[in-house]
Amino acid sequence: MLSELPETVILRQLADQLRARLAAARREQAGYSTEAVIVTALLVAGAIVVVGIIIAKVTSAARGIKTR
Repeated sequence: MLSELPETVILRQLADQLRARLAAARREQAGYSTEAVIVTALLVAGAIVVVGIIIAKVTSAARGIKTR
């Protein structure tokens, strides 16, 4: 009898909609997280390359300085 009351039907529908929205939000967030990790890894790799280039140029310039 209790499950046939209009209030419980409405509450059950709202709960189902909330579960569906939460599940969709989890899926979307997981995709963003993967994207953020990939972008961060690419930025770190780029920074390592830039630091390597700078070190090579500074070392080359330092070797070209005559001390005597």
